[in-house]
Amino acid sequence: MADVTATDDAAATEQVRRVITRYATAWAAGDLPTIRDCYHEQFALHYGGNNPLSGVHKGKGACLAVLEEFRKRTRRKLLSVDHIMAGPERGAVLAREQFSHDNKTTDVQRLLVYSILDDRLHECWVYDQDQALIDQLLA
Repeated sequence: MADVTATDDAAATEQVRRVITRYATAWAAGDLPTIRDCYHEQFALHYGGNNPLSGVHKGKGACLAVLEEFRKRTRRKLLSVDHIMAGPERGAVLAREQFSHDNKTTDVQRLLVYSILDDRLHECWVYDQDQALIDQLLA
């Protein structure tokens, strides 16, 4: 007899992998319409640290505004999507981004952990390699 839990977990993991891969592929290609479509209407963004963007932002529109503000302040540029990870409940993207501030550029590795709902990204927790640097850039 097959292990139903293992089968269910495998199917859930594959669903999470599909959603995360769609998002990461669009991000790497700079495909903004697809990136926006990847976010659930109830999307929530969890930014750590101690800066004006820290905290939990809720709703797709509010999160897109915060992401745009982050982009403006850091002049972020995706350098690479290094890994895509998936499990039955969460998926993650390990990426390297470049930030510019005061005529200096810095590369930072970031881990973005996602929950999925209705085949869309539902929540994101952002973990930066150097949170103090991010706080400084956003101050």
